Amino acid sequence: MAIIFLRSAIIYIALLFIMRLMGKRQIGEMQPFEFTVTLLIAELACIPMSDFSIPLLYGISAIVAVFVLHQFMALLDKSNKVFKFLFSGKPSVVINKNGVDFSELKKNNLDVSDLIESMRILGYFSLDAVSYAIYEANGTLSALENENIETSSDLPLLIVKGGKTDKKNLEKIGYTEDKLNKFLLKQGIKKIKNVGVFTVDGGGRFYLQQFNKKYQTGNLKINKENI
Repeated sequence: MAIIFLRSAIIYIALLFIMRLMGKRQIGEMQPFEFTVTLLIAELACIPMSDFSIPLLYGISAIVAVFVLHQFMALLDKSNKVFKFLFSGKPSVVINKNGVDFSELKKNNLDVSDLIESMRILGYFSLDAVSYAIYEANGTLSALENENIETSSDLPLLIVKGGKTDKKNLEKIGYTEDKLNKFLLKQGIKKIKNVGVFTVDGGGRFYLQQFNKKYQTGNLKINKENI
């Protein structure tokens, strides 16, 4: 027991020193290669703590080697735009003046639900509440508020996402798929599969956007009792 405690204490002190040298970034602010290095160091630290057959010095040496590699990559990341793009990626504009950019979401392995969730964290509950939204290279979302839109106290429901209907939310607003199809036809949309996103809030205000088209908003008569 005493040996385990001693080995763990030594590894802990070594890790604390290495992580201190790496800087003060929080996990959510790390670039992809920095996060990878952090996970790798954590894994390397666990092995010599519990496996007595591995000399403690080997574990510390491996951690130091990974740290040196990290510092080298960080230097390249700061010194050259090409390396910065390769190691860290680049920001993606996922909302612009036309609305949601579905191709950018797809490039980042995201969908509209992920975007809406990220916007809610920032305090925006409607897709048109921002003029621009950018996923930074570290995965955080930055947004420029749309000053021309009045904020609503009603929470929007996601009715259609990626051409597929959420039947439960559709029932909540008092609509059937047939009624939804008729509404979409009035908006010039022939098929639900052409709809990238369609949301409706408790006041009946909707946000509707086809793939690769500019979004449109308006008001819809709905059943407000279930929202």
